[in-house]
Amino acid sequence: MSTIDDAAVAAPGPLGLTLDDLGEALGGAATVLRANAMAAGLDAPVPTCPDWTVLDLVAHQGMVHRWAASHLRGAPVEAEPLEREGRESADVLGWFDDGATALLQAIVDAPDDLDAVVFLKDAPAPRLFWARRQCHETTVHAVDALGARLGRPARADETWIRPAVALDGIDELLVGFVTRRKEGASPGAPTRLLVRPDGADVAWLVDLDTGRPVLTRRVRPGSGGSGGVDADHVLAGDPVDLYLRLWSRGAAEPVEPVSELERWWRQTISISW
Repeated sequence: MSTIDDAAVAAPGPLGLTLDDLGEALGGAATVLRANAMAAGLDAPVPTCPDWTVLDLVAHQGMVHRWAASHLRGAPVEAEPLEREGRESADVLGWFDDGATALLQAIVDAPDDLDAVVFLKDAPAPRLFWARRQCHETTVHAVDALGARLGRPARADETWIRPAVALDGIDELLVGFVTRRKEGASPGAPTRLLVRPDGADVAWLVDLDTGRPVLTRRVRPGSGGSGGVDADHVLAGDPVDLYLRLWSRGAAEPVEPVSELERWWRQTISISW
């Protein structure tokens, strides 16, 4: 699977990943998704996506790639017919490959000043936004395909994900997705969560106070405990493991007990796709 060429020089994202970094990670994740889908078989269940088979997963991701590429080309299309096209394809994995390759080419071809819709808070410029969003969309669903092959959710150390990519994905989730919520946690639940990946020079303080939209700010991690930041709870650990857990892809019981904090996070934030 090819990636973006050296001519891609758009300004880096908020955590320093360049367009080329994101394209490389996107291409790698697409390759991992396809390989594990083929190994698992299209009828295999996907443990991290309840009620989905591998066919559902591949058709969904292939649709998303084509939908994203249409925005990058300045000619958005409807998503539903694209997914149906994948399901009806005589070679759905080949169809998936074609869509991933076309998406990477669309990122290459898009101008730095692309005028296109973005839908997350604090989003980077549209060209970088779509590369970043598809990088993490594909990475998370490639983890789903790996879980389908394994027959259980994958552990962080079983994945190919680089810590820098994981940190960027945590940032997109906490700054871009979670802050779209108009209401914070329910009364009595923790309202200030510090996410502090091991060895990183950034952490995130998520303010989930009731009665107003969720707020997230990047903070210096400090040392020990909450690092001097006033938080009700601290979620710390390996960056890749945190990435998977925050996207609700962490190893589940009985492989690894799920903490009360993680149960609360899943119930509150509801990242289930």
